[in-house]
Amino acid sequence: MTQKAFTVRLDADQASDLEAVAAADGVSVAEEIRRAVAERIAARRKDPVFQTRIRSIIEQNQRVLKRLAE
Repeated sequence: MTQKAFTVRLDADQASDLEAVAAADGVSVAEEIRRAVAERIAARRKDPVFQTRIRSIIEQNQRVLKRLAE
């Protein structure tokens, strides 16, 4: 799997909390962030309101792409 690097800015309390959670779980901060992102994406995939918005964006982008291809 190809990885992509991101920069995340957290306030001091969030950073400290994240470091403590990662240490308690015995993983790196990066791994803890990856887990949190995976959980968030999984939750959004199950959210019907979010899915409706995604379908709307897909439809809009399809119209734009078709127009650009003409």
